[in-house]
Amino acid sequence: MNGPTLYSIGELARRTGTTVKTVRYYSDRGLLPPADRSPAGYRRYAHDAVARLDLVRTLRELGLDLAAVRKVVDRELALPEIAAVHADALDVQIRVLRLRRAVLAAVAERGATPEETRLMYRLAMLSETERWRLVGDFLGAAFADLAGDPVFAGVMRSMTPELPDHPDAEQVRAWVELAELAQDPGFRAHLRQLVEEEAAGHLPGEPPMLHGSLAAIVRDQVAPAVAAGTDPAAPQADPIVAVLLTRCAHLLDRGDGNGNEGGDGDSGDGAGPDPRRQLAARLERMNDPRRERYFALLAVINGWPAPESLRPVLDWAARALYARAPR
Repeated sequence: MNGPTLYSIGELARRTGTTVKTVRYYSDRGLLPPADRSPAGYRRYAHDAVARLDLVRTLRELGLDLAAVRKVVDRELALPEIAAVHADALDVQIRVLRLRRAVLAAVAERGATPEETRLMYRLAMLSETERWRLVGDFLGAAFADLAGDPVFAGVMRSMTPELPDHPDAEQVRAWVELAELAQDPGFRAHLRQLVEEEAAGHLPGEPPMLHGSLAAIVRDQVAPAVAAGTDPAAPQADPIVAVLLTRCAHLLDRGDGNGNEGGDGDSGDGAGPDPRRQLAARLERMNDPRRERYFALLAVINGWPAPESLRPVLDWAARALYARAPR
């Protein structure tokens, strides 16, 4: 009576569409034990070796290591359990690959130097804890003693980037650029100056105006003139300037925290800095392109709508104010 059909290595390879070398490799590592040997010592495999080899190859192609594959085929661990662990590992690998791809794309777009590339890669690969530390240091330096004020604490939260667990390439590039900006000493000092100005003009019970009320006042009053192409030095701009000075009087009465710095000149009547120059200088500081870029990058990272550019209205308002200030 004939026994069960046994396959040689070559026959098993042909039936599974693989190579003799692959069959021998898995057999040598205990993943495909032979059922018997021929009189000459050649390995022979049982019929179920076909299904076992297919399973081994599938698991390997899915990225499982040999030890994990052995536990599955030997039924030491359930496949769903192994699959869950490796799915989590693949998520990490995919995230890393996305980060690397985003950095490479940014390097290509910016024509980055090797030194810039190293910095970009380091910033992109920061852990969540490291990102929070970097952002916390940046905003902490800007708000300093004001961080305990609930109103200013709310502003800090609104300026905090939160990179998602699975960011897309655009969000990664935005994070790298924002992190670079947050470490720029010049921008850090500039933001601190803006915060100090807000604190000096802050009325109790009212929100600070770091990127809100003052900009909204200027936008509402000036945008129609900008859209109409009105010359900021033309007489038609007089009423707009008058409204700006009235609406911002509480800021000017309290000073801007810089005396005559930033182009503020004396009014000529001994009453202190001219309010038009004072407000114009403050609007110029608000109009720093780094500030606008920060909020644009923040929107990309946090998945918010792109913020409206205020540069045209801030520029127009500053020019209109300077045009009416005493020489």
